[in-house]
Amino acid sequence: MELRDKTIVITGGASGIGAAMARRFAAEGARKVICADRDLAGAQAVADEIGGVAIQTDVSLASDISNLIDTVESDIGPIDLFVSNAGIITSGGVEVDDDTWQNIWEINVLAHIRAARILVPKMLERGGGYLLNTASAAGLLAQIGSAPYSVTKHAAVSFAEWLAITHGAEGLKVSVLCPQGVDTPMIAGVDTATVAKDGIVSAEHVADLCVEAIGDERFLILPHPVVSEYIKHKGADPERWISGMQRWQAMLNAESA
Repeated sequence: MELRDKTIVITGGASGIGAAMARRFAAEGARKVICADRDLAGAQAVADEIGGVAIQTDVSLASDISNLIDTVESDIGPIDLFVSNAGIITSGGVEVDDDTWQNIWEINVLAHIRAARILVPKMLERGGGYLLNTASAAGLLAQIGSAPYSVTKHAAVSFAEWLAITHGAEGLKVSVLCPQGVDTPMIAGVDTATVAKDGIVSAEHVADLCVEAIGDERFLILPHPVVSEYIKHKGADPERWISGMQRWQAMLNAESA
């Protein structure tokens, strides 16, 4: 899909990957880029920079997602590309409480589902549309130190796959973004040893790759190409993969002791 003259919505558009996408998509000649974020001031700053629109949106709330889509479609026009990009990370494993699990589930998974629930019927009725969901390499592999992040990002990847399989022949295009470490505010509170093994790339680089992938209508976007090799190793020999990850976690534990 060409981005020129398209109406594009990006959640998590106030900073990081979302803001970089907004700038890059605007540079491609998008008709209008809508930056949605619970940080309205941040979203407004990006929107002002690119001649876009800011809409305050908390993607953990179904009502906010519905309001975002309804507002754009009624006031601006049909949404051609919806980027479900907002996400959070939290550390911990089985000790993480239910409220924390529910919150990350709402943001990292249900936000994608709720947007698609509204948009897919509209897009199919119009003959097609595009959904780009931001997940993570953790959704293909694992995230040492964070069970909630691993689980929710796996679910996000799986949902994107299901959308592509189920509705691809009807004109719905789907991409899923699965980076490792990206230089954004999200990694500020994360042990960089767990995300920087294969390098930390810029949000602008990720946005460039997204433009290419959308142009090619490619499903899987991997800003760290080595992830494709990891996927092959994991699929070919799961036992060896788990053993290798156990060794890496033991090494990280020793370094932090």
